Order: sequence, then C-alpha cells, then structure tokens
Amino acid sequence: MTTTNKTRREFLLTGAAGLALTVAAPAYLRAQSAPLKIGHLTPTTGFLGPLGEYAQMGIQLAVEHINANGGAGGRQVELIMEDSVNPQTASTKAERMFERDQVDMIIGEISSASCLTISQVAARYKKCFVNTGGNSDSLRGKDCNRYMFHVETQNSMYVNAEGQFFKGEGLVDGKNWFTMTADYAFGHDLLAAAKAFLDANGGNLVGDELVPTDATDFSSYLLKIRQAEPDVVALNLAGTQITNFFKQYSEFGLDFTLGGFGFDTVSAWAAGAQNFRGTWPNVWNHLVPNDPSQAFVKAFSDAYEKPPENQAWGDYNAGLIMAQAVAAAGDASGDALVDYLESSEAQFDLMKNRKGYFRPEDHQLIQEIYAITALPADQVKNEWDIFTTSEPLPGAGEPLETLAQSVTGGTCSL
Repeated sequence: MTTTNKTRREFLLTGAAGLALTVAAPAYLRAQSAPLKIGHLTPTTGFLGPLGEYAQMGIQLAVEHINANGGAGGRQVELIMEDSVNPQTASTKAERMFERDQVDMIIGEISSASCLTISQVAARYKKCFVNTGGNSDSLRGKDCNRYMFHVETQNSMYVNAEGQFFKGEGLVDGKNWFTMTADYAFGHDLLAAAKAFLDANGGNLVGDELVPTDATDFSSYLLKIRQAEPDVVALNLAGTQITNFFKQYSEFGLDFTLGGFGFDTVSAWAAGAQNFRGTWPNVWNHLVPNDPSQAFVKAFSDAYEKPPENQAWGDYNAGLIMAQAVAAAGDASGDALVDYLESSEAQFDLMKNRKGYFRPEDHQLIQEIYAITALPADQVKNEWDIFTTSEPLPGAGEPLETLAQSVTGGTCSL
C-alpha cells in the first residue's frame, strides 16, 4: 500500500487537501461558541453493515481532524452515531436526533430507501441531511428536497462511467447482457439506468433477475447465467450480496465477462484476490495516486490498521464539507447552509484532480470518479491492493458534468 512521509499529526493539522476549515476568531469568541452537533446515521448491521463500519470510521476521523484544526467556524464538533438498520428505524432515529439531541445536521446512510425517510424528517425540521452512500437517481429527481445533499455519486453517473469502459471493449452494441439486481430502491433505480444505457447503445438484455437483499445462495441464478451464455454479466447488487456472488461465481467455474454499475471496494476485499474479477466504477479508492489521497490513506491506516474503503472517504469528506460550510456561512441553520452549498463559491477539495461542487438544481456533488480492475491473482502482493485504478473520469479535457447526464429518476423540483 502506498503511503507518504506525512505523519498523522501533521495530517490532522493541515487537512487532507489543505482545506481551511476555520475562520479567524478571538479565543474568547471560540470559547463562547456552542458545539456543532452532527448526527450520523448508517446501517452497521445487515447486508450493508460492512460498509457502515467504514462510514463510522470515516466520520470519526473527520471530526478528530476538524476539532484539531480549531473546529467548524470556531465551534468544536460533537458526534452522535446510531445504527439506522432500516428505513423505518432511520426515520425514527432521525426524528429523535433532531428533537432530543438537538443535532444541527445529519450525515450518512447507505440505503437509498433510508435516505428518503431521513430526508423527509430533515425537511420538516429545515435541517440539512448529507447523503454519503445512497445512489438512487430518484433521490436527486422526484424525491429530492431543499435540505438534502449528495456526496455519493448517483447511479446514472456510475452507469455512464462503466458503460464507456464496456463500449471501449466492444461489449455493448449487439452483445448479450445478463443482469442481477438487488430487489430494493437502489437496485431498481440502477437497473432502470442500466436498461436506458443498453437501449441507447444497442445492447441486448437476455436475462434480468431480481435478488432479495437477504439472499445468500446464488446457485439458481448461476445456473440461469450458464444457460444464457451472455457476453456480459452485470451486477446491480450491494453489500455482502456482491461478495457472496463473487465466491459462488468462482465455485461454478463461470468465465463470462463480469462487471457492474455500482461498487464498493469492501466487496472486493471480502471476496479476496482469488474470487474478485472484472472492472467496476468507484467514487474513490485507496490507490488514487495523489498526495492528499495518500495522506488520508496513511492517517486512516494509522488509526484503524487498514486502508480506507470508499465509504470511509465519503463520510470523511462529508464532515469536512459541512465544517467548511458552517465556517463560510457563519451559521449552522439549514437555510444558511443550503444558500452557501448552492453558491458558486462553494467548491471542495476531494482528494482528486479537480474540485467538486454541488449542482444547484438537484444537490448532486459533481466530481471525478474512477474505474477499478481486478488484478490476476498471481500479481497480487497483499490483501488490499488487489485491483488497479484508472485515471479520473471524465478525462481532463471533458466537462465535469459529462457523467451526470441522461439521468433517470424523474425531475427534481426544489
């Protein structure tokens, strides 16, 4: 794993990307400032639990970083974390955080369905909710609201990025595809985007299976894949579903081209080098070769004895973004933060080549993403570096919003 010589202490004092997270204020003013309370909700149990664990590590490191730099606009941050479990529980806990704990905002989540219920609660309280893991286009479309922002990229962005790879490999026009889709909001939405891409580019969908989120045995699906003999098997699965599929795919001895339209590196690590294969879209990964990314990798690894997963990146950066917003707006109220985050001055260092910004019309963070490709097992040297990473997408000469076009999920009306 690549590291830099920057120590964790230096990292905490300078920031992952040199962000100025505080505003100048006399010590006595800082002492009088009430703490900034951040609620963090994410699933730490169930099929998304492994991702939630990284999310919690990411936000905890962000808070440590922010407080080491003097706080958010001079306010020290207090963090309240809960396991969201499912959409109903997420809604109940969001209500409790705003009502009982008096949090100023909520950050987190992975399930698109839970993102929706949390955002509805946040809107009632006119407080910001920053989604760090929910991909559904509809959250940026018909289900959007004024107080919800998205650090995680949306499904259509992943589909467009991965689709460009498959087109370049000659695996779309006239080719047969078989999809496996998680049977909940995220999967349905991703499948809609995948179908739109295939329709627009001449791909044939010869198999389309909805998979319950608690499914662990994929043998019946694998038999259907073997019978269909597709050119590409594309996964619209999530969490431990992907890990289990990888392992059983190898056991069945199948060798059809494998890929997908949404991916988290924890699934690759859990499957292991002997089972992981294919090329996958990725919002960020620990191999991104720039100084800010590698400083973050070192700080995270020092703290947790393993490299950060992309979910940790998302929650970490969401914390830094909102600290920057509070400092710039001089206020943690929902309306003040919305006004700043929608403004042209709100740009964010994301450990990538180009700064990101929230698109005002739907609050999606517009940013570069990557594609990761599995290494052959005999080229793997450790349990973490089992893939290669692409250059940032879109390419340097293309507009940053290139991948955020032709989206599904309806029209956002903020």
